[in-house]
Amino acid sequence: MFSERINRLSGSLIREILAAAQRPEVISFAGGLPAAEKLPDFDWSAMPKSLAQYGMSEGEPALRAKLAEHVSALGLPCSADQVLVVTGSQQTLDLAAKLFVDPGTPVLVEGPTFLAALQVFRLFGADCLGVPLTANGIDVAALEAQLKARKPAFAYLIPTFQNPSGARYDDATRDAVAALLDEYNVPSLEDDPYRDLSFDGVAAAPICSRLKKAPWIYTGTLSKTLAPGLRDAFLVASPELFPYFVKLKQAADLHSCRYAQWQAEQWLGTPKLAEHVAGLIGFYRERRDAMQCSLERHFADLADWSTPEGGLFFWLRLKRDVDTRQLLPLALAEDVAFMPGEPFFPDPDDGIGHLRLNFSHAPAGRIEEGIKRLAAILRAAGA
Repeated sequence: MFSERINRLSGSLIREILAAAQRPEVISFAGGLPAAEKLPDFDWSAMPKSLAQYGMSEGEPALRAKLAEHVSALGLPCSADQVLVVTGSQQTLDLAAKLFVDPGTPVLVEGPTFLAALQVFRLFGADCLGVPLTANGIDVAALEAQLKARKPAFAYLIPTFQNPSGARYDDATRDAVAALLDEYNVPSLEDDPYRDLSFDGVAAAPICSRLKKAPWIYTGTLSKTLAPGLRDAFLVASPELFPYFVKLKQAADLHSCRYAQWQAEQWLGTPKLAEHVAGLIGFYRERRDAMQCSLERHFADLADWSTPEGGLFFWLRLKRDVDTRQLLPLALAEDVAFMPGEPFFPDPDDGIGHLRLNFSHAPAGRIEEGIKRLAAILRAAGA
């Protein structure tokens, strides 16, 4: 009755946890939700009526031009005709999987990596090959060994404030990764949703900008800096790949919402967006620091972690190997939600004892209470 692909279809654990955490008494550290009080007020009064009509598959020309300027300023020179507006950056992952993946196709990912990427790639039958992360980014020696052992169809990387780990590749690692991708001619899919949320300095130029010959796709989003409900995101691709993405977009949904694109164009590249992002950074830095202090008080004997330089998450490694998926129901019963770390790994057994905590959504007082409750749950469970 259904396609064979449906046998590989899985639900999103994050979405399921968020649904379970809808009760107002639940302190949620689970999803990557922005703070509700920092969502901007939008003015729709000047929006042209013509936007109710069908639009271009590539996206609105004015927005594509601004996105090209934005990406070029990051160190990745591109023109507007290399920009495709997509409906959330997860659509980029879907289109890339459709372009590259058949059942059994190897795809290289970080271990851990974005949970939704594993969900999408596996739906199309990918064999996800995990390469571990270090404090400076992906393990370059392990990456080279994997490329030699089995060449992937593409490498999916999140080099800046990685989800879930918060890791940021340093310049040496970015250069080494680019050199290896060039040497083995492996396309790069670089996901960069958290770049603008940098608390402690400017992020390095994208890996795609360092490539000499390997094909590349670079994807970003306004969900973390403007509003996730708009679903405004984009991909930029090397010339040999871009026409395929346009055709895949046409086959998927014709074009992204023109109303949302118009609103994004009103903000992108303007002083009001710069002011808004600066306010977000200060606000989220305070919440990051609040969670850091709470973790120091309640988790020092339970886990190890690094303070994230940007993004929205803390990534913890428990000092005892406890499957955090089994702890989640206990936490929800105490009105605390978190994200188990095991599903972020291609092989969940590699992630035993990890968990991800979001700090952007809850105020400082609730962060303290939630971390205190979570620590008590872990101790009671023998963690």
